[in-house]
Amino acid sequence: MRYVNPENVAAPKGYNNGVVMTPSPGGSVLFLAGQIAWDKHHVIVGDRFADQFDQALANLVAVVEAAGGTPQSIGKLTIFVTSVEEYVAEREEIGRRYRARMGGHFPAMTLVEVRRLLEPRAKVEIEGLACL
Repeated sequence: MRYVNPENVAAPKGYNNGVVMTPSPGGSVLFLAGQIAWDKHHVIVGDRFADQFDQALANLVAVVEAAGGTPQSIGKLTIFVTSVEEYVAEREEIGRRYRARMGGHFPAMTLVEVRRLLEPRAKVEIEGLACL
């Protein structure tokens, strides 16, 4: 894996501008569907933003691991939030929880505010791409 952060582009904080991943021979790309903060019974874990972020990320990592990868296999994350203000207010806690699940691995990331998600109580949905 190689990170691409050209000097003539704003330096990223907590992500990388580009990630070059070369799957091993016979490797494959895993397309990760959006994950929200529900448990295996489709129950949202709570209403606190950081709790929902943590569960959504845990679900995403579980899919990667079930496919034979690790969190470091993830090359791109898209994070959809219903409130950028809530995200910013809990950014430190979100960062701690992110590092607990992903370590120091920071793939290319995009954060997008949306009006709502399909599940009415969901505040965050995370999708991504991984190389296995």
